[in-house]
Amino acid sequence: MARLHILNGPNLNLLGTRQPEVYGATTLADIEQMARAVAQDLGHEISFQQTNHEGALVDAVHAARDADGLIINAGAYTHTSVALLDAVLSVGVPTIEVHLSNVHAREDFRHVSYLAKGALGVIAGFGATSYNLAIQALHAHLAGT
Repeated sequence: MARLHILNGPNLNLLGTRQPEVYGATTLADIEQMARAVAQDLGHEISFQQTNHEGALVDAVHAARDADGLIINAGAYTHTSVALLDAVLSVGVPTIEVHLSNVHAREDFRHVSYLAKGALGVIAGFGATSYNLAIQALHAHLAGT
C-alpha cells in the first residue's frame, strides 16, 4: 500500500462556486471523495489537504517527504513559486502536477509552470478527473510500469 499526499493551493477551497465556467461545479470535498475511492481501489491511502498560504504549502510538501507519491495542484503558485519548486526538488518524492483547467488554453502567464521541472508529469484540463488520472499515473510509476 502506497501513501500518497494530495496538496491543494489557493482558492481551491472555493471550487463549486468559483468560476464554474472554468473549474466546473465539483467541490474540493467532492474531489477528495473521488480521489479516496480511486486510491482505495488501487490499494493506496491518501492524505488530502488545502491551504491558501504559500509557506503552509511548502511545509506540507516537506511533511510529504516520507510519502510514496505527491500530487499537487498549487493553483496560482504554480506560475510564481520558486519556493514550491525547491521544496518538491528537496523532498525527492515522485510528484505529479495537476490542474483542473487546461492552463495552456488560458492566459499566457499560466503557460509557465515552475513546478513542472520537479514533476514526473503534468495533468491538466480534465476537471476533477485530473486528480484520478494523477493517482493512476503515480500507481503505474510506483509499480514500475
